[in-house]
Amino acid sequence: MSQQPSPARILAYDHIGIRVSDKSRAMSFYQALGFVESADFPLYEANEMLSPDGVRINLIFNGARVPHAHNILLDAPVKLPGVTHPAFVVDDLQALEAWLGEQGIVVTQGPHPIGPRRVALFIRDPDGNVLEFNQLINGGAE
Repeated sequence: MSQQPSPARILAYDHIGIRVSDKSRAMSFYQALGFVESADFPLYEANEMLSPDGVRINLIFNGARVPHAHNILLDAPVKLPGVTHPAFVVDDLQALEAWLGEQGIVVTQGPHPIGPRRVALFIRDPDGNVLEFNQLINGGAE
């Protein structure tokens, strides 16, 4: 690999693709989290969803249904390379945690501090995809 850095600057993070097995079930779940469909890409079996504050995800609807929502990247004893989860910043982690409980969505880890700049909690979507939610501490400075 070349030691020269890319001449193109990375300006922003655009979205993450989340593969799901049931379009209507996934749409309901992510809509409950606050995302709304902003574009549909039937040729790619995908859509784009946007939060009210401009956070973008893509749902990819060609996932095979796996019993018990097994996540091969996180649940298998051999840890394969790959993207393990998106992490979202929220303004009120306690309010989110209370809402998750009311909705019957299990918090799988946290809330707990991760380093000096955030408190995090983790959940899984209906397909076992891990989602992290962070509240930044002291403005998020490292």
